[in-house]
Amino acid sequence: MVEFLSQPWPWYTSGAVIALVMVLLLFFGKSFGFSSNLRVICAACGAGKHVKFFDFDWRSQLWNLLFLLGAIIGGLISSEFLAGDDAVQISQATIQDLSVLGISAPDDLQPEEIFSLDALFTVRGFLILLIGGFMIGFGSRYAGGCTSGHAISGLSNLQLPSLIAVIGFFIGGLITTWVLLPLIF
Repeated sequence: MVEFLSQPWPWYTSGAVIALVMVLLLFFGKSFGFSSNLRVICAACGAGKHVKFFDFDWRSQLWNLLFLLGAIIGGLISSEFLAGDDAVQISQATIQDLSVLGISAPDDLQPEEIFSLDALFTVRGFLILLIGGFMIGFGSRYAGGCTSGHAISGLSNLQLPSLIAVIGFFIGGLITTWVLLPLIF
């Protein structure tokens, strides 16, 4: 069984699992989004006493916290016990594009030049993480959800604001990839 689970699966497997999860969530009247867990955690820690935004019944969202916990535990189990030697497969075109920017092909999930403790303690690395974290936090709050919430749950519910947000995510990703990263690196 471990051998079956640890092999690379076809790309469409995740699509089928996401569709199954969405059908179940729609059946039970729930909506999906990971960034909403931050609000639930803040409310559970008592932030509602000081900020009105966090003053709501966070216990009704315990299922979402369990989903988050399951994702973390599943990722840990997967990376520690099921990851094979060829778990990360990067195309040659991506490796060439990274080398032009001075970034070597990653041995793991992320390039060491960007995502490592050594990179964090440089001015450029610290600023990238600080500004990127701020933009993700501000953007998900401003858009009323994160990429997973809008792209998976919002589009499944045929919500126009989610379509607009997803288009904005893609435009931002293209600008970052083709304009900002070459300027930074």
